Amino acid sequence: MPFGLRDLFRARIEPHAEALGPAGEHALRLAAAALLFEVVRADGEVKAEERTVMRAAVQGTFGLTAEETSELVSLAEGASRSAVSLYEFTHVVDEAFSAEQKKRVVELLWLVAFADGAKDALEEHLVRKIAGLLHVPHPDFIDAKIRARQR
Repeated sequence: MPFGLRDLFRARIEPHAEALGPAGEHALRLAAAALLFEVVRADGEVKAEERTVMRAAVQGTFGLTAEETSELVSLAEGASRSAVSLYEFTHVVDEAFSAEQKKRVVELLWLVAFADGAKDALEEHLVRKIAGLLHVPHPDFIDAKIRARQR
């Protein structure tokens, strides 16, 4: 029996879910946080400003304590670094989030990309790719970018 992407996700992500609460909710939070970390590391340099924005986005979006945020961010970084593809994360977010929530995720991705004050082509490409995998329409993608830039 082939080892499918869903099995890969379950093997890598869901074992960590038991540490913080219900598996489905945690897996979703972890997938969203891992996508944010993908943008943090997209240009090959993990910058403090990007990490700070990522932490704030995770904590604010999910209403977590500082301790829960630290644990989730740590797990997300590990999941991101060991991921085979973005699909491990985008599939979970795409299936569980509404169109408006997915647009918000794209806005958060842009906030992380803009955190260091530089617009990097690799980061922009990655945000565009993730938005496509989340089935975010182009006008919403652009709107999310504009809203993030105005912050």
